[in-house]
Amino acid sequence: MTAIPSVLVTGASTGIGAAYAERFARRGHDLVLVARDIARMEALAARLRQENGVAIDIIQADLTQPAELATVETRLRDDVRIGILVNNAGTAIGGSFIEQSTDDAARLVALNTTALLRLASAIAPRLAKAGEGAIVNIGSVVGLAPEFGMTVYGATKAFVLFLSQGLSLELAPKGVYVQAVLPATTRTEIWGHVGADINTLSNVMEVNDLVDAALVGFDRREPVTIPPLPDAGQWDAFQAARQAMLPNYRNEHPAERYRTLA
Repeated sequence: MTAIPSVLVTGASTGIGAAYAERFARRGHDLVLVARDIARMEALAARLRQENGVAIDIIQADLTQPAELATVETRLRDDVRIGILVNNAGTAIGGSFIEQSTDDAARLVALNTTALLRLASAIAPRLAKAGEGAIVNIGSVVGLAPEFGMTVYGATKAFVLFLSQGLSLELAPKGVYVQAVLPATTRTEIWGHVGADINTLSNVMEVNDLVDAALVGFDRREPVTIPPLPDAGQWDAFQAARQAMLPNYRNEHPAERYRTLA
């Protein structure tokens, strides 16, 4: 791996992905940009090459299409210069669960979970062997909050958080950093996908603020970064409460509260 690794960013044509591309380019990293919109990626790449003097490759890919996803997987497996993966590509759909079409929900799951998993799986063995590198997975606070009413989207983001935490436990001892980033409402085009007008929402974080905060967490090597959360102690307490239950999962018999009275 090079001293300054290349960074592959998915969903790189706009929003959070484009902001990550810009920030890593400023840090002197060469880039591989992945998205469906090649015109936007070419415009972004031209600007970042001029401003930062970095090398940028573009892969046009719809990550819900197996053949196009496989192209990106191959690049991650084979290109030893790539030392950081930013798994950002994702989408959302509007409506309640019973209103959403099964096919739309399945496509959402394919992009938000299966594609993210396959790309992480493509690069992780190589990074572990090298003893360095990073995987950044963009989740959401919705994955912690079924109350927000985005059931399938939230379920995919809960998957992203769990996967990231599990990979961190597996890969950190091998020198590989895994970060889950959990944005809240952020000014991106995803809101158009659910039929919402971002300008009518309150407490909207700007993309550049989100990514700058996420990179503070990245530099600190936080396993989970939640940019809008003011009190880190709340997350620590949540983790402590969850971990306190772990010993009680190992009981041979049902808990007393579930036993039938004679």
